[in-house]
Amino acid sequence: MKVTAAEFIKSATKPSEYPAENFPEVAIAGKSNVGKSSLINTLVNRKNLAKTSSSPGRTQLINFFRVNEKISLVDLPGYGYAKVPLELRKTWKPMVESYLQTRQEIRLVVLILDARRGTSPDDLALLDWLDYHGIPCAIALTKADKLSQLERARQKKALAEISLLSGKTLLFFSAVTGEGKEELWKLILAAFEKDR
Repeated sequence: MKVTAAEFIKSATKPSEYPAENFPEVAIAGKSNVGKSSLINTLVNRKNLAKTSSSPGRTQLINFFRVNEKISLVDLPGYGYAKVPLELRKTWKPMVESYLQTRQEIRLVVLILDARRGTSPDDLALLDWLDYHGIPCAIALTKADKLSQLERARQKKALAEISLLSGKTLLFFSAVTGEGKEELWKLILAAFEKDR
């Protein structure tokens, strides 16, 4: 997809704060420091639209970005080992679940996994939750440039054996090389097309 415009719209913590416009949305989910912001920036050809950080847990709100005045990318707070106060982390799960359950505009959730690490219990819990609620999901394996072809084959084989990933699209993605960018846009656009 050719991106001609991309902008940050707003941050939110609850439904009353979500953007009023009903553009179709794709939510980006995953562990802290797995590359969610880098993936968004790569998709829209911008370096700093979504803020990146070497410290996990910098995304602490639900952030909405508009692309081409047609669709929205939604950066969800990361889960896992973020170095933020426990009380703050406890608010993330209900915040994210509320968004995923109430937002009618969601067409797809892209779950990001570090291609070198595979799934964590938190990733599997989210996949199970999405399946239960019937929310479509695709898997982007980020940092793919750090893996050899042999390591990729091993990782894909290991992931294929996880029942929760059965039937899900898995694609390798690299913010460094741009690999997977076009394929991911195709998945996103295909999810939006189902609506029409």
